[in-house]
Amino acid sequence: MTAVLGAAPYWRLSGFYLCYFATLGALIPYWGLYLRHQGFNAAEIGELLAALMATKIVAPNVWGWIADHTGRRMRIVRLASLAALIAFVGVLLGSSYWWLVAVMLAFSFFWNASLPQFEAITLSYLGEQAHRYSRIRLWGSVGFIVTVASIGHLLERYEPTVLPWILLGLFAGVWLFSLYVPERLADHSQLPAVSLRRTLGSTPVLALIVACSLLQASHGPYYVFFTLYLEDNGYSRNAIGQLWALGVIAEIIIFLLMHRWLPLIGPRRLLLVSIALAVVRWLLIGGFADNLAVMVFAQLLHAATFGTFHAAAIDLVHRYFSGRLQGRGQALYSSMSFGVGGALGSLSAGYLWEGFAPAWAYYAAAAMALLSLLVAVAWVREPTPATAGRV
Repeated sequence: MTAVLGAAPYWRLSGFYLCYFATLGALIPYWGLYLRHQGFNAAEIGELLAALMATKIVAPNVWGWIADHTGRRMRIVRLASLAALIAFVGVLLGSSYWWLVAVMLAFSFFWNASLPQFEAITLSYLGEQAHRYSRIRLWGSVGFIVTVASIGHLLERYEPTVLPWILLGLFAGVWLFSLYVPERLADHSQLPAVSLRRTLGSTPVLALIVACSLLQASHGPYYVFFTLYLEDNGYSRNAIGQLWALGVIAEIIIFLLMHRWLPLIGPRRLLLVSIALAVVRWLLIGGFADNLAVMVFAQLLHAATFGTFHAAAIDLVHRYFSGRLQGRGQALYSSMSFGVGGALGSLSAGYLWEGFAPAWAYYAAAAMALLSLLVAVAWVREPTPATAGRV
C-alpha cells in the first residue's frame, strides 16, 4: 500500500483518521442522548449541538491562516488536539445550560482546528495522487464504526453518564497519535502567488461553498436527533448503534472505490448524484421511521450523502485552492459546510422537532438538499488543469 501511495506515510496518516473519527463515533450519535439524560429538551439540545458546530465558522479559518503562513500544520494539529482534550474536562465540572454552551464553544474552537489542516497534510503527501485520498480516509470510517457499534451495546447496560469519560479517553488517543505523524513542511516558493479574493470571487467556487453548506445543513436532523428519533420509534440502543454502523460500512465501501470513480466519472457528476440521493434519504427517514427495511436502505444511502459527496467536494476544493491557499481552502470548506451549514441545520432541527413534529425536521432537510442540488446543477463547474486555482 505504501508503494501505491508513493511517499505518503500511509499507516500514520490512516491511524490519525481512525482515532479522530472513532471519537466522532462516540460524540455525534450519542451526545444528544447524553444531553436528554441531563434533562435538556429538543430545542436546547439543538442549540448545544449548534454551539459545537458554530466555532467551525471561525476556528478553521484562523488556524488555516496561521498554518498557511508558518507551513507547520502538524504543530497546529498537536496543539489543538491537546487543548480540546483539556477544554472537554469542563463537561465533568458542571451541567447547567450556559456552562455547557461555554464548554462546547471552548472545546470545539480547538477541536475544529485539527481536521482541515490534517486534510491539507494528507493531500500534500499524496501530491498528484490526490484521487487516492479516500484510501486513507476510509480508516476514519472504520474507527467510527468500532465506537458507534460498541457504545450502542454499552449503553444498553450503562447510563449515558459514562459517555464523557469515554470521550476523554478518545480525545487523549487523538492527541497521542498526532505525535507520530511527521511534519510536512510546505514549500510554495516555486508556485505562483494566488489571490484568495480572486478565487472566492469565482462563481463556481461560491456555488460549491453554498451547495456544500446547504447539504450539511440538511444533515442537521440526522447528526443531532437520529438516535433520539429511532429510540422514540421503538428501536433499542444496540439496534440504533448497528444502524449507524451500517451507514458507515456503506461509506467505507464507497471510499474503496472512489480512487477509481473520481478520475472516471469526475467530481462534479459524483457531487450531483450524491446530493440528489440525499433528498431521497431524508424523505424516507421522515416518512418511514417505523419500518426497519426502509431505515436499512436509508442508511445505505449514507455511502452517497456523505461518502461520495465528501470525497468529490474535497477533490474540487483541492483543485480550486492551489499553492499557499490549500490550508485555507480546506478550512473554508470545513467552516462553511460543517460550521455554518451544521449550526443552522442543528438549530432548525431542534426548533422543528420541538415546535411541530420530528418528521418535519427531515422533510425540511429534504428541501434543503433539493436547494443544494439546484445550486450545484446551475453553477458548480469542474476546474480544468488550466483553470485550477484561478477559476
